[in-house]
Amino acid sequence: MIDSDGFRPNVGIILSNLEGKVFWARRCGQDAWQFPQGGIQGDETPSEAMYRELFEETGLLPEHVELISSTSEWLRYRLPKRMIRKNTDPVCIGQKQIWFILRMLGNDADFNLNAMENPEFDHWCWVDYWQPMDEVVFFKRKVYQKALAEFEHLVISQGKTKERGKLG
Repeated sequence: MIDSDGFRPNVGIILSNLEGKVFWARRCGQDAWQFPQGGIQGDETPSEAMYRELFEETGLLPEHVELISSTSEWLRYRLPKRMIRKNTDPVCIGQKQIWFILRMLGNDADFNLNAMENPEFDHWCWVDYWQPMDEVVFFKRKVYQKALAEFEHLVISQGKTKERGKLG
C-alpha cells in the first residue's frame, strides 16, 4: 500500500526500559542496527501494526510493554535513489511512519528474536537514549532525530540522557 506521494505507511517503535535506555537491534546477517519497524497492512490501524511488528521482531506481547505515546504526525524519509525499485507500480520512494514510545514492563528473558520463522534481528542490547542517532543508516537519521526529540521528555531517564537538538 503506497500513498499518492510514493510513501509506504509504516510504524516505528522506540522501546525504553526503566533506566531510560532503549532497545537497539542488529538486522540479521548485517552490520545494520535499528529500532523495530514495519509496514501497516491494509486492514490495520497504526497501533495494531505496532503490536504485530513488536511481536514479530522482538517476541514481546502487549502485556510486556506500556504504550506511552505516538508521534503527533507522520514522519517521512526518502530512500536513496539506488534503493528505489522502479519496476514496481506504484513506485515506493520512501516510508511515512507513525512512531510509538513504549516502556518495558517485562524483563529481558521475555525477548524472543526467533518468534517468527524469518527473524528480522539476530542481536539486541539496551543503549543510551541518543546512541541510535550515531549508528542508524544515514537516510533514517532525520526521522530518528524527530521521533527521539518528541519522546525524550516521556522517558524515565533519571538524568541519563543528554539533550541533542541538532543532527551531529
